Amino acid sequence: MRAGSLSTGRQGQGNQNRILLMMIICMVLSYLPWYNFSAVLNYIAAEFNLSGGDTGTILAVFQVGYVIVVVLTGRLADLLGTRKVIFGATLLTGIFSTAFVYLADGFYSILGLRLLTGLSAGAIYAPGMALLSNWFAPEQRGRAIGAYTAALTVAYGGSYFIASPLAAVYGWRAGMLWTSLPVFIAVIILWLFIEEKPAEKDEISKAGAAVNDSKLAQEPARAVQPAPQGGYSGPAVITVSYMGHMWELYAFWGWIGPFMMASFFAAGFAEAEAVAWGGRMAALIIVLGAPAVWLVGILADRWGRTSAIVLTATCSLVAQFFFGFLYGRSLVLLILVGLWIGFWVIADSGIFKAGLTEMVIDDIRATSLGVQSAIGYSMTVIAPWAFGRVLDFLNDGVSPVQASNWGLPFITLGIGALLAPAAALFLRRLPQAVLMAGGKK
Repeated sequence: MRAGSLSTGRQGQGNQNRILLMMIICMVLSYLPWYNFSAVLNYIAAEFNLSGGDTGTILAVFQVGYVIVVVLTGRLADLLGTRKVIFGATLLTGIFSTAFVYLADGFYSILGLRLLTGLSAGAIYAPGMALLSNWFAPEQRGRAIGAYTAALTVAYGGSYFIASPLAAVYGWRAGMLWTSLPVFIAVIILWLFIEEKPAEKDEISKAGAAVNDSKLAQEPARAVQPAPQGGYSGPAVITVSYMGHMWELYAFWGWIGPFMMASFFAAGFAEAEAVAWGGRMAALIIVLGAPAVWLVGILADRWGRTSAIVLTATCSLVAQFFFGFLYGRSLVLLILVGLWIGFWVIADSGIFKAGLTEMVIDDIRATSLGVQSAIGYSMTVIAPWAFGRVLDFLNDGVSPVQASNWGLPFITLGIGALLAPAAALFLRRLPQAVLMAGGKK
């Protein structure tokens, strides 16, 4: 290899790592508002007389905002560029989340402001993955998207870790404010340090694709085409699997804070202490998923996408069937099981994205990620709402922190999550599965 080629390769890798690092930082900062509402839920519910059903509705509407916008912004990212979409969405997320602190004064204003925040945040994640997918080859993509999703997980946990203790001392508005202002730091980073992959590098990948197309033309019997030429069976099935994953994940994350707070309250902690400690434990449970999603992303690059999905989905969903029944029992046991679920429930999240990008052509990558996200996130509209309704029914509509019957709500998460491994096993039977991870299904 010539010295010039080696230098160019190192420079390209350096650019890749720099972009990934900056995108990770932006993700952590820009998604802190996602669960700041759940982190201070006890105080908001008390001030505005919100029931479990009201809370579930607010959580669901927040997800509706994401679902509405994610398809549109995926298409916009393909047409206008991913960086522009991410920048605008991050700015609006900071504006609406900060506005919540000053304008929320009842159920309907809370509903509207959380909807606007969800609409804004919905335009960040999928375009961000598309931007990174353009920088990283398929055999590296699981690691990159896994790291980006790990940052998302840290942000979710950070919502609880920052907002809950601040709310216990200074009130819920302080908790929400200090998880909203950091978003504007992400805006500055995006403006100064993030760039699209240079066009000349795309020409290299297109040349490689042309060589592959030539080889496929010489061996038509073995040719497997990505979507749209090869149809959408593979992308459709991995999206169905993703639906099961999202049914479990976001309802678990949205309700783990109130459940931990209720458990500490039942153990004899004063209400303020229960909120603070419950928030800390929820943060720890969520953040534990950060190394998991990165490690399993690397594993999926080497071992195969569907195998990793089946392993991780099974490990989390089984525990959901008895987790809620631990309420009122040993806090140590409850926390340990919560940590187990927290590690596994998010671990396969990046795999669905990486696998999809490998089964579609580059020109529709962001659009496809947007469609997959919208379909998957539709489950996050239904699951938190259903969880809240079941919780209300079993506990006569009391505040979530005072609820005592949690077994059946968590069982609903495990039942829905069964779809993830079932669809992943079916995906292995489809020809397009061979396009993932360099042929490792």
